Amino acid sequence: MIEDPRAGLRSRLRAARRAVGTEERLAAARAIDATLANLGLPRPRTRISAYRAMDGEIDPSIVLHRALARGCDLHLPVITSRRSRRMRFVPLTGAGEPAAPAAAIAARWLDLVLVPLVGFDAAGNRLGMGAGYYDRQFSFLRHRRAWHRPLLVGLAFECQRLERLPAEPHDVPLWGIVTERGFYRGFRP
Repeated sequence: MIEDPRAGLRSRLRAARRAVGTEERLAAARAIDATLANLGLPRPRTRISAYRAMDGEIDPSIVLHRALARGCDLHLPVITSRRSRRMRFVPLTGAGEPAAPAAAIAARWLDLVLVPLVGFDAAGNRLGMGAGYYDRQFSFLRHRRAWHRPLLVGLAFECQRLERLPAEPHDVPLWGIVTERGFYRGFRP
């Protein structure tokens, strides 16, 4: 088995993310929501996907509450096959729970995807958990000359920013990253 050369980096950045205190975490989530609002995101009546925060990730729920008020349809990424590392996007019900997997939509029908990450650089390169779910799901974006949708926006704490993160050939760059300090414009079509 080949050892992942980024494993140590992931471990260090996850620890930094988990070390953010409760009050700082809430302030960061509010600042991120304000930055997205200033960018006009999410746009009214669009399809949005976001994750459920775990392991110290930024909680996107403040953004999602605002999205609901704007008439957006919310979706959660759901792993459909661990073996082939595939996921689909399932709508959230009125109770905030995922609908039946049969109601899932394909990634290309989303307008905005709020993406969790472990690390990032200002060029839009993302270091994820290492399984490649998002890269596989959005690989079609690497082949587009113009990128209209979905917009992939990473949510992170500033402590997760790296000076430079070398991109792998299979990596799908983010359109942008938002931290408590502001917006980093990533991929430029």
